[in-house]
Amino acid sequence: MRLVTYRGNVEAAARLGAVVDDLVVDVATIGARAGVPLPSAMLDFIDLGPTALIALKTILADCDGNWPVGAALPLANVRLLAPIPRPRKNIFGIGLNYVEHVAESSRALDTAKELPKQPVIFSKPPTSVVGPDDAIAHDKAITQQLDWEVEPAVVMGQTARRVSEAEALRFVFGYSVMIDVSARDNRRAGQWIYSKGQDTYAPFGPCIVTADEISDPHALDLWLTVNGVEKQRSNTRHMLFKVPHLISDISAAITLEPGDIIATGTPDGVGAGRSPQEWLWPGDVVEAEVVGIGRLRHPVVAV
Repeated sequence: MRLVTYRGNVEAAARLGAVVDDLVVDVATIGARAGVPLPSAMLDFIDLGPTALIALKTILADCDGNWPVGAALPLANVRLLAPIPRPRKNIFGIGLNYVEHVAESSRALDTAKELPKQPVIFSKPPTSVVGPDDAIAHDKAITQQLDWEVEPAVVMGQTARRVSEAEALRFVFGYSVMIDVSARDNRRAGQWIYSKGQDTYAPFGPCIVTADEISDPHALDLWLTVNGVEKQRSNTRHMLFKVPHLISDISAAITLEPGDIIATGTPDGVGAGRSPQEWLWPGDVVEAEVVGIGRLRHPVVAV
């Protein structure tokens, strides 16, 4: 199932929707018509656990395309927001999680040449999140080295505390796409949050694909282009630390809660690793996709 947060018009409140073919079906509306109370916000829905997902699937199947009046809108006519417009906590970012990216980072960014023995973890604040088609801010007073990274994002569905790798995937609610934007000239003594956590630096969406739809999160193609020119292309099978390892490692010391997001790292092809180096500038357009999950498109705008 593909779940989105959307607005039917500019003034409307954000709503939780399920994408069915080319329609967005309002979750709370069809739930009410079926006599099953379902929330209108993504985080509230995730909080309800697996029973809510089962109930929604049943209701959608029972409707079989015969939607109640006002319950479904054409996907092309709605405004998609980030699936979780305001995460409750910082996003967990994973650095240096593909072999080739480790190599290019060591050349260009003075990181270690050796493969990390444990996941490299940083964070991005909730205020860094923007939704599909929103602008990525370029503030020339702050950065002259704005960079791109396409990443699959994991959305947690249950509280995970000291879970094993073997059981980790059952705690996942679903998967999405994130562009980890970085101001490379804003790294401070090895600390990355100012470089990666600025406003608009976490484009996220366009949907959450529930975990039951992704049989193997380590068999997904991903790519990124700038102004239509391909910069990154890889597959999640090349991750150094797979999703179960990341969940197990983080939850060993930090409790993961429903709605928490893990951005799982990027392959090679970032601007810093190119010769000569390439950066994002106002007027550029970044597009990124994790195949089977979704595609993002974002203009870069001067602020």
